[in-house]
Order: sequence, then C-alpha cells, then structure tokens
Amino acid sequence: MAATARIADGPALRPDDSAPTPKVSQKDTARGPWRTGLLLASPAIAVLALLFIAPLFMLVYNSFRTQAGDPTLQNYTRFLGDSFYRDVLWHTLWIGALTTLGCLVVGYPFAVYLRGRSPRARNYLSLVLLSPLLISMVTRAYGWLVLLGPKGPIADGFHAVGLDAPKMLYNDTAVVVGMVHVMLAYMVLPLMGSLDRIDPALTPAAKGLGASGWTCFWRITVPLSLPGMLAGSLIVFSLTVSSFVTPAILGGPTVKLMPYFVYTEATSNLNWPYAAAIGFVLIVVTTILTAVYARLLRGRGGKEVFA
Repeated sequence: MAATARIADGPALRPDDSAPTPKVSQKDTARGPWRTGLLLASPAIAVLALLFIAPLFMLVYNSFRTQAGDPTLQNYTRFLGDSFYRDVLWHTLWIGALTTLGCLVVGYPFAVYLRGRSPRARNYLSLVLLSPLLISMVTRAYGWLVLLGPKGPIADGFHAVGLDAPKMLYNDTAVVVGMVHVMLAYMVLPLMGSLDRIDPALTPAAKGLGASGWTCFWRITVPLSLPGMLAGSLIVFSLTVSSFVTPAILGGPTVKLMPYFVYTEATSNLNWPYAAAIGFVLIVVTTILTAVYARLLRGRGGKEVFA
C-alpha cells in the first residue's frame, strides 16, 4: 500500500490517517499579539484621543480663526512680528532652562545620596521629596511669598548679621526658587531609576584598576545616569514653561511669561483665537527644543530614556 492516499482529490493523508498540520506564517504569528495589545490599549487610546488629541486639534483650529470665525494668519503674524512677544517667549524658555538646571544641580546629589541608603531611609526621604506635590500650588507659592518677603525669616537673617536683605520677590530669582521646589521630585525620581540600574560592581572594579573616586563618578556614574537626566530634564522643562500659578504669584507684575498672556487673552480680552495661537507657538517651540536636547544627549550615551 502506498504511504499516503488521496481521498476525493483532497490533501494527502499521513500513514496514521491524520490530516497535515496547516502552516502558520510568521506574519500571522506576530499579528495575534499585536491585535491583542491594540485591543487592550484601546480604552487608553480612546481616553487620550478624547482628552488630549481632540483639544489640541481644536486649539490649532481656533488659532487660525478670527474672533468672528473667519480663516486668518493674523494671530501668528501679530505674535511673530512683535518683538515684545518674542522677548516674552525667550524669557519663558530662559526660566524653564534655569529651573531645569537648578533641579539637576540640587536633585542629582540627592539622588546619589538616596542610592546608598537603606530601603527604610529611602522611603522616608522619598516622602519628604514628594511632600510638596501633596500641597496646593497656591499654598506652596504663598509659603515662598512669606519666606522671601521683606519681613520674612530670610530677610531677618540678613538683618541679624548687619546686612541689607536683597530683593527676593517679584523677580526671576523668586520664580526659579519656587519652581525648583515644585519640580524637584520630577527630576529626582528618573535619576533614581537610572542610578539603581547601574551595576554596583562597576565602581569597586574601577577602583581596583587604580581609578579614584572622582574618576569613577565622572566616567561611570554620570554617563550611565544620562537617561535619567534626559527624562527628568524633559519633564521639568515642559512643566515649567507651561506653569501659571507659581510664576504669577512669585513673579508678580514684573515677570510675564507665556502662560500669563494665554490667560489674559482668553479671560480678560476674550480673544480666544489669539490665546490659542500663543499656546500653540509655545507647544511647537517647546517640542522642538526638547527633541533637539534629547537627540544631543542620546548622542552622548543616553539612548534608553525610560527603559
């Protein structure tokens, strides 16, 4: 008898009379998990589209309209053609850069210190770090208003040693100090994640080969923590340039940033299209700067940001 037989011109049967196993292509194998992942992510995608993408499209649409609803480019030509608004944009980015640098200078040593502590100590210190986020933004800002005021404890400390207290309110310094206090946790947490992923055996191995403590820090710890620096810097910078409450309270009438003019145009002047144009310009410029910064830092070794 032949090894296989054909029945009604159908597929060949094996000696055990079982049907052949159908072939499954690699595309079909990969398509199953992809469809499953898309199905599981669909609620999050729907929420994101409803709460973020749709308002962003409305913002862009309104920015190209007049108050009467007619299409126009006047909102952008007005903003880009006025040196006053360009200076405000530059000042906003400058405050964001200073705040990011301040958070990095203060937060990096704190993250390194947390790395070597026991889990119990890390929990308590992390609670202290996150405590500003548990307080209202207005309450935090008014707390700094008292501390930095002309009759506050800092000014009294200057007077106690016979010095005149410098002006610490309603200027860039007050805004940066308040924003660093608010944004510090957003810098430290990504740094802690990067530092925890560094192999603890690298530093002893480098010291065994003759490297000093500073050499180990600059050649091992800092390069391997670049992903945390990148992630923290992007978060802090993006949140700072879009903040309104803290700069408005601590900066007062002398420090005007982009969010202030968005608020003014939308609420006081009732010019929603121009407010949308100001907001969209800030979004575009911030996105470009963060993309360039991320590319530069990745080129120095920070390839995996949130890995």
